[in-house]
Amino acid sequence: MHFVAQCVVAYYRPVMALEHAIMVSLAERPGTGYEIGRQFARSIGYFWSATHQQIYRTLKKLHVDGLVEMEDVAQDGRPDKKVYTLSAAGRDALRAWISDPAPVPRLRDELSVRLRAAEHGDLRDLVAEFRRHRDAHRERLSLYRRFADTDLTPSTATRGRRLHQRLVLQGGIRIEEGLIDWCDEVIDALDAEIATDEPQPLPTTAKAGR
Repeated sequence: MHFVAQCVVAYYRPVMALEHAIMVSLAERPGTGYEIGRQFARSIGYFWSATHQQIYRTLKKLHVDGLVEMEDVAQDGRPDKKVYTLSAAGRDALRAWISDPAPVPRLRDELSVRLRAAEHGDLRDLVAEFRRHRDAHRERLSLYRRFADTDLTPSTATRGRRLHQRLVLQGGIRIEEGLIDWCDEVIDALDAEIATDEPQPLPTTAKAGR
């Protein structure tokens, strides 16, 4: 491999970034910036989100670094479109990154920090917020399960790219299930705490003469 290409590959190896997610997309199929954005919206974006502006900016950087190739394709009555393809250097960089040890994710979750400070706020507001998050996770879980039932069933995704996509999807399903269970646990515990803290009615005084 050329020395400059080796340096570029080494630069892209350490950690996951949008560059890698785009290279994964282009390794599956060439596409325009718009088409890559649509793929993010449908699949990759559930695990590594990006705006269209970020995708276009990163594509330009990858092209300058020689990791993707770009071809102007003529269109009838419309401006030429730029179709990007992963280059040989890009495939080397992607291969090297896949082989590197992945860093263990460090959790940064604002909702957990709010829960830690719950005694300083209104528990009812916090319960409402956990219900909102739980509902969002339920919607996402339902979406993932539809993908698994229609596009990536065990009978149709047994090897290669579709198997790997199904395994990623199963990871997302497990995560959403766990988050829903945790939200339910927090909601039940906080509801019980609220009920305990509420003033109890005073016992009725027996009437005189009884």
